[in-house]
Amino acid sequence: MTDPDLQKKDPADPAQASEPVVSKPYIMPDDPEPGSVEMLAKEVADARDKMLRTLADMENLRQRTRREVADAKTYGITGFARDVLEIADNLQRALDAVPSEARAAADPGLKALIEGVELTERSLLNALEKNGVKKFDPSGEKFDPNFQQAMYEVPDPSVPSGTVVQVVQAGYMIGERVLRPALVGVSKGGAKAAPAAANGNEPNNAA
Repeated sequence: MTDPDLQKKDPADPAQASEPVVSKPYIMPDDPEPGSVEMLAKEVADARDKMLRTLADMENLRQRTRREVADAKTYGITGFARDVLEIADNLQRALDAVPSEARAAADPGLKALIEGVELTERSLLNALEKNGVKKFDPSGEKFDPNFQQAMYEVPDPSVPSGTVVQVVQAGYMIGERVLRPALVGVSKGGAKAAPAAANGNEPNNAA
């Protein structure tokens, strides 16, 4: 005979089940359990990795800021320096307008005027150099389009082709950048110029 109580409490019958069946979450074998030593070690490693990344970002920011400040200090006067170059050009033109013969035969008043213009030009160039602006004259150098602008060619077989033989207008550097390229005449017809040395591309600074 079948016990009626067993039939009443048969767990196979969903209608007779007294408690719902709850499935436990499946934990991957490689995942450490929460609160375990492995889980704490993983959290520490993650925190250390984030800290190192943050420190690296901060160092990059400091270096970038340092470069930007240095560039602003060096190149912040670029626009002003270009305007001042017009004054230097006018002083040079005034000196070039007086032939050497006229200077030698000039009266004391004219000589004093010429010397005053020369002194003013030197003072202006010194002031520019103190602020990182330097004048350069590439006469005799191999033509370099990074620092010079060719205005015309000069037939001259006595020098290698591509040599700067005339300087129409001096060039200026500000820091490591070209503030204004030199305007030059380049030789044509001579032997081909030898390649420039690895460290010979920088223009020579004029006194």
